[in-house]
Amino acid sequence: ETDTASESSYSFGRIKKSPSSLTNLSSSSGMASLSSVSGSLMSIYSADFGNVDVKGNIQFAIDYVEQLNELHVFICQCKDLAVADVKRQRSDPYVKTYLLPEKYRLGKRKTSVKKKTFNPVYNEILRYKIEKDLLKNQSLNISVWHNDTFGRNSFLGEVELDLGAWDWNDPSNKQINWFPLKPRNCCIRENIFKNICLSRCFIFTGKKTLSTGEVHIWVKECHNLPLLRGNRLNSFIKCTILPDTSRKSRQKTRTVAKTTNPVFNHTMVYDGFRPEDLKEACIELTVWDHNKLANHFLGGLRIGLGTGKSYGTTVDWMDSTSDETALWEKMMNSPNTWIEDTLPLRML
Repeated sequence: ETDTASESSYSFGRIKKSPSSLTNLSSSSGMASLSSVSGSLMSIYSADFGNVDVKGNIQFAIDYVEQLNELHVFICQCKDLAVADVKRQRSDPYVKTYLLPEKYRLGKRKTSVKKKTFNPVYNEILRYKIEKDLLKNQSLNISVWHNDTFGRNSFLGEVELDLGAWDWNDPSNKQINWFPLKPRNCCIRENIFKNICLSRCFIFTGKKTLSTGEVHIWVKECHNLPLLRGNRLNSFIKCTILPDTSRKSRQKTRTVAKTTNPVFNHTMVYDGFRPEDLKEACIELTVWDHNKLANHFLGGLRIGLGTGKSYGTTVDWMDSTSDETALWEKMMNSPNTWIEDTLPLRML
């Protein structure tokens, strides 16, 4: 599984079909027209989760050590884990923890790997050097993985704790407890991406050609973005029209400094769309915290029909939620009209 979430960690897959109808997309800001539509932007946290049915439990405890300014996660053991390698009837499990939404290398910790067991015993402490006040904006994600020799690690289950609601003074919360492992949960429910306005307008491009139009994305503002670095947050938004992932297709807002509620009021325009293209394309908006060393991912949206396919090819990015799909359908059914909505960020 990929453990980084810096801006440079995007991984690009390939699809064989290259829908020519989207090769002339361009932005109104003077960017060159797009020439490649064969790439597909994969999930930022792409991994081979495998087809393992999640089962079993994990035993752990957490505590904040005031003297050290450290969060301690004591991973004790797991029991009754699923079989990851069916052919050899074995699992080689390890446990990984993340502080969310800080899902990059600085927020990741791992235990050792235990070979050939469905009931691994770890008794290991994973430590985070972090101020206690910052934990109110964090969730702790604890996941179990099968370690594969060829790097195709399989997901075996997870537990997620909201540290903002955690009672650190309750003695029972410091005790070692069993928790049932759950299937993958990739949503950040508390972070709201505020007021996305979309419109499309059709114009004629020639005497004998079909009508084409423009998609306008008006990004107004964000609310309640998570703090990753103390009380500093310098955010910006990037936009890509999938399936085109070439750099020339990407547009972004300016960076708004020192606020968790940035106001952008920025419009992005893409032209060259036919009505049928709207059923195959997807607008991906991602929010980033700007840093000199690396830009860190905060969450995103994919606004499309969510059919799982684009021009007949199965793609991972056509995975819009019901709310995202509803917004796209409203836009398709209301040309020349601004369609406004408020949507939650997710981890894509």
